[in-house]
Amino acid sequence: MEDEKKEISKICGINKHLTFHLSRHTFATLTMSKGISLESVSKMLGHKNIQTIQICAKMTTEKAGRDMALFAESIRETERKFVVNF
Repeated sequence: MEDEKKEISKICGINKHLTFHLSRHTFATLTMSKGISLESVSKMLGHKNIQTIQICAKMTTEKAGRDMALFAESIRETERKFVVNF
């Protein structure tokens, strides 16, 4: 199994050691970002307590906030360039 993970990492250009925990976290993050409910993701991962998945949800929300701030800054930069050219 370790050889397969290394091969997948190499093909995908991932320079991070792939672990079982990382794959579960990635699955949770991707499914929640696609709108799957916390309850469903928690059940899919076999959690006994919904609070376990809420840790991932909090990180996803924080990342969305950071990403939105970057997006807003890129819009402001585009607006500044547009105004300067007129």
